[in-house]
Amino acid sequence: MDSFSQPVSLADDAKPLSFPPDFRWGASTAAYQIEGAADADGRGPCVWDSFTAQGRIMDGSSAAVACDHYHRYAEDIALMKAAGFDSYRFSIAWPRILPTGTGAVETRGLDFYDRLVDALLEAGITPMACLYHWDLPQPLEDAGGWQGREIVGPFADYARIVTARLADRVKHWMMLNEPNVVAIFGYGVGEHAPGHRLGEQGILRALHHQNLAQGAALRAIAAEHSGLTLGTVLNLQPAVADSDRPEDVAAAARWDAVWNRVALDGLMRGEIPALLADKMAEFVLPGDTEAIRYPIDLLGINYYSRMTMKHEAGRPFEVGWGEAQCRRWTGMAWPVQPEGLYDLLGELRTGYGNPAVFIAENGCAYDDVVTPDGQIHDAERVLFYREHLESVAQALADGCNVKGYLCWSLLDNFEWAFGLSKRFGIVRVDYDTLTRTPKDSYRFLAEVVRSGRL
Repeated sequence: MDSFSQPVSLADDAKPLSFPPDFRWGASTAAYQIEGAADADGRGPCVWDSFTAQGRIMDGSSAAVACDHYHRYAEDIALMKAAGFDSYRFSIAWPRILPTGTGAVETRGLDFYDRLVDALLEAGITPMACLYHWDLPQPLEDAGGWQGREIVGPFADYARIVTARLADRVKHWMMLNEPNVVAIFGYGVGEHAPGHRLGEQGILRALHHQNLAQGAALRAIAAEHSGLTLGTVLNLQPAVADSDRPEDVAAAARWDAVWNRVALDGLMRGEIPALLADKMAEFVLPGDTEAIRYPIDLLGINYYSRMTMKHEAGRPFEVGWGEAQCRRWTGMAWPVQPEGLYDLLGELRTGYGNPAVFIAENGCAYDDVVTPDGQIHDAERVLFYREHLESVAQALADGCNVKGYLCWSLLDNFEWAFGLSKRFGIVRVDYDTLTRTPKDSYRFLAEVVRSGRL
């Protein structure tokens, strides 16, 4: 049985830790987290606007301005170019294109992405567009959101509209970002927008309908455009048991099925995880698994840590958080476990046919300190990147089909329910002046890109 839960030891470090000449380097962002301009050019409301208006953001902030990337994108592209980055994964805001989720197209929204793409290409940076990074138009949520299959058609239509405008220049298309996080935290436990607490069935329904929408969008784009690289972005994190107790081992297997396998096995194998088949039987209809499976060209992986799980009655799937084994923690209280990324890439190689993958997100938040000279000497973040890049380089040396690495994130930004209080950027944003200041981690990654080695 395939498992992300079995640790794999890194091979000896006699092999040089280097990267191939065609390896892609860059950064990732999300529209809602950086663009701001919430009322500009006909943009409609999304679920995160509503969630914020309900007072659900921990520091009381909003993304109404965020990094103002909508107006300052040229400055941000210049920062990427100066770092030597050749790739940029950004998301397109669904409510900028279709303010109500369906119906009339807002051409001013498409015009913005036209400008962004043209500026990226002029800078020699490959645009990698993600169609959905959590900003569901509020009218679609009012109609049921990801809880029903009625959303499948609107998502495919949205994909057609955007690619019709941009696919002559944007050749890399990702469908979704982290459907598991949307499902679990948005529909299961209510910690993210839209803030529902629907438990196990809400989680599994949201996962399944995102899978269906993704399959429909992939087919819609492929039917109308050739020469594109099509894929999606999944958050994959090895699930390990808190102890050898059978109930904890079983809990980790259940969480692995929910967190990793519904999305991954649905897409790659057209399978529903056996552990969840009974729970999903009510809404998985004949033909669904065939509609979900698609031979993508490139799989984006978001990795932050392993997940240590234990049996805990009264929680969804009777799974709770155990005690992670690690030496350090990030400012999000997430464990620092770079070896888990090596394990994950190895398991994709041995268990899934070694698909072409890229690291679409990897990074960390810390409480950065601005020194008297105005600089940010973020040594903890530099160490985080160094160790995770060592895992990627070792995986490459061992034959894993890794095509690139994009850090999370280019800029400090609106960190969802944490608001502006958590900083993931390799570039600091002063939220009062919107001044951008590269951190030591920016310079570290720029040197790795320049040299091609650690």
